Parts: sequence; C-alpha cells; structure tokens
Amino acid sequence: MTPTLIATTEELFGFESNRKVPVFSETDLASADLGDMADHVPVIDPAYQFDPQVTLAILAGFIDGRRVLVQGAHGSGKSTHIEQVAARLNWPTLRINLDGHLTRTDLVGRDAIVLRDGAQVTEFREGLLPWALQHPVALVFDEYDAARPDVMFVIQRVLEKEGKFTLLDQNRVISPHQSFRLFATANTVGLGNMNGLYRGTQVLNQAQVDRWNIVARLDYLDADVEQRIVLGQVPQLAARADGSRLAASMVAVAGLTRTGFAAGDLSTVMSPRTVISWAENTVTFGDPGTAFALSFGNKCDQAEQPIVDEYLQRVFGDSVLDGTTPAPPPAGSLDSASKTDAIGH
Repeated sequence: MTPTLIATTEELFGFESNRKVPVFSETDLASADLGDMADHVPVIDPAYQFDPQVTLAILAGFIDGRRVLVQGAHGSGKSTHIEQVAARLNWPTLRINLDGHLTRTDLVGRDAIVLRDGAQVTEFREGLLPWALQHPVALVFDEYDAARPDVMFVIQRVLEKEGKFTLLDQNRVISPHQSFRLFATANTVGLGNMNGLYRGTQVLNQAQVDRWNIVARLDYLDADVEQRIVLGQVPQLAARADGSRLAASMVAVAGLTRTGFAAGDLSTVMSPRTVISWAENTVTFGDPGTAFALSFGNKCDQAEQPIVDEYLQRVFGDSVLDGTTPAPPPAGSLDSASKTDAIGH
C-alpha cells in the first residue's frame, strides 16, 4: 500500500517548494488488509505553524524513506512537527516514548502463554517494532537520547538503507513495508546532559547516530511566528481585544529568559509550550502576573527570582508584579535594544 494522491507543500503546509507530496486517501487506508490504519493517523491541528526547513527535512523522510532525527530544545515542538506533517499526509503514525526502563523485549517481543483450543501454549508475541515494520506506519522514537544505548542497538540494522530486521526468536528476517518510515526526536543528539537541563539523557553510540540520514534542528521560532502559535492554541486569548498585544508581550518575556539562559543568568528557560501554558492560565485566572508565576516563575531558583521579575517588569510594567492585570504595552513601547533581547535567538 502506497499513497495515491499528490499535493504541493503550499496546499498542505503554507509555503512553496518544488517537492510533490504523496498523500494517503481514505480509500488507500481502508483497502489495506492490515486492520483499520485510519485510527493511527494523527489529528490535524489547523493552527499549527510549520517551519519550512524542518518540514522539508521531515518530508524527505516520508517521500524518500530517509531516516530523520529532529533535534532541539524542550518545548520547541519536535514530535508535534512530525505528527502534524503526518496528519496532513494522512499517514498512520506510532509514537514510542523511550526511557531507561525500556527493554529489548518491549521493542522486539516476548513469549506469552495463551489459550489454544482449551490448552495453554507458549507463542511469540511481536513487539511494536516488528509490527510497525510490517505496516504503512511512520514510527517515531520520542526522547531517543533517553533510551539505554545497549537497547537501541536493536534498531541498528533498521537504520540502514535496506532496513531489514532479524527476528531471532522466530528465525526470520522482516523486510519493511514499502510505506514504513522511521523518525526520532532528541534534545541532545546523543551527547548527554551537557548543560544540566536534560537529566536522564544518555551519551549515545556515535556509530548509530551517524546512521541517521538527516538531522534537522528545530530551534525556538521567530517572535511573530510564536505569537501566532500562542493565539492559535489559545483562542480565548485571541478573542480578547488586547489578545494580540498580550501574546506579543508573553513572547517577549520568553525571549528575555532565553537570552538570560544563554548568558548564564538563568538556569531554566521558557519554551513555547510554557508560553502557551501562560496564555491558558491567564485566561483561567484573569491575571498575567499570577499566571506567569504558576506557569514559569515557581519553576525558577529562588536566587534567580529578581532577574525573572525584572524581565516581567521590563515588558509589562510594575503592575504585573502587584497582581493586578496590566494594560498591554502600546506598540513600540519597548526600545529597540529590548526588542532585540526579547527575540533573543
């Protein structure tokens, strides 16, 4: 089973390119003698904003069968980016969150006792990896750098061009389905917890990391794009008369925390996910100052609180620290230097 429809990147993702994109039709998914694959297709988020360069890298995985690793800071939308590309291609997707307790049998399979004609027998039950290999599925390994390196050698051959998988327990070799695709997301590209932010990540074997055909980096977005994402994800804020200015101010504060983190002034940083939580909590509690504390401020070291308060005050003014809802700053109220710091990429 392969996709039968063709679309353009402008139609699906909002930007032009010379790539023609294959899309599964509902008929394609229904005609597959592989179960109801439509249940595995992610739901489309109409408000999602695509990064063109990262989208093209992910599309190379879907169109050309490349193995694509998406790396970036927490909350930058790595897994969601892959899912939303798959959603628009109507491509069934399976996400597996990796951790230090994941074992080889979790991925490959294990012997299980089952009832056959009233008698107990032992039979091999395939794990998620062999299942995905035999189906038109985009398999996404989330938190790839959190998995145990010795366990991840299970996928060593799958990362090769042929992508075959030897199932030792059954003495057979599985050839991947022609529409099987493999992706992964990571914070550190297998280099370990170098800045203290990502405890639990592993130093991965570089011979395996080298097998990924494409490594795309998804950084924090430009301020205007991030603002649109916040407003798209929190329509209640967008509906307010001051919603756009309030979202712009939140993104500006996030930019200042990122600049402060890069300079060593802060030990934590606001991700786009945190900004969205701030916007949602502002709708819930009605006060940006209270919502900020609940979304980000209380996560910070107490010694860094004056710095965080200063960032908030620079953008919102004194009233936000008093727990009163401030009027959003008028356009152009930040000086040019502050604007540069606020974007802080």
